[in-house]
Amino acid sequence: PCPRRVPAGAWSEWPVDHFLRSGHIAARDGAAVRWFHAANSRARAAEAARSDVHMVEVDVVLRGGDRDPILAHPPDTDSDITLQEWLAQMGSTNKGIKLDFKSLAAVGPSLELLGQVGQCLDRPVWLNGDILPGPCGSCAPLDARAFLGAVTSSCPDATLSLGWTTGCHRGQGYEWPVVQEMWRLCQALSQPVTFAVRAALVPSSLPQLQWLLQQCHRYSLTVWTGKADLYSVEDLLLIRENFDKSRVYYDIFEPQNSEFKKAIGIE
Repeated sequence: PCPRRVPAGAWSEWPVDHFLRSGHIAARDGAAVRWFHAANSRARAAEAARSDVHMVEVDVVLRGGDRDPILAHPPDTDSDITLQEWLAQMGSTNKGIKLDFKSLAAVGPSLELLGQVGQCLDRPVWLNGDILPGPCGSCAPLDARAFLGAVTSSCPDATLSLGWTTGCHRGQGYEWPVVQEMWRLCQALSQPVTFAVRAALVPSSLPQLQWLLQQCHRYSLTVWTGKADLYSVEDLLLIRENFDKSRVYYDIFEPQNSEFKKAIGIE
């Protein structure tokens, strides 16, 4: 089922639509949407709030076993900022948010906090989880049915960001079985879905990912990278040439981010 267009200001509104409508980007182009990655501390959150980015991403875990969701990327288990504090801070900005869940245990308490801020956030809200094993993935994925059940029941208005656990080996890609399995999991969803794909793996997976996006007009891709990943601006340009530019977002590190934007005439 491919749902109708979503209302302006909804959590499920695409960033390209939201930020174009609010005058923050000049074209319906996912590459124009700027990201702030891993705002997992007070200093980083303050920097994100002050910056000119559109979407801010954090990693959510439970603090050392208690029920308090905090912002940290494993193996870290502590942080100087809780998710509750961070949501209050982002609520006073105009930025969209992406919560990247690193454990299933963190999902329930986090969605409860998100429900409390509710209507203050009239912008894109993305909930991310790696729910399937992918190329060279060594971490265990979150349980797909448990994750999807929790987020669709608690936050039916949010955009789902779904990925595969991966390692990074150039020349490898997302094979048909894992792409078709993702599609099977998403078929029954009525929320928009963005598929989180690793930049270095996309050039070897063009037919698979093109097919995936053809299954529903509410699907998009979010291209991400690891700090040490080997990929080129040419890889990013190849992605841009092979997909509708309004349906691909790029959450990538420097220097490739600036080089890519320069090559396509943005910024």
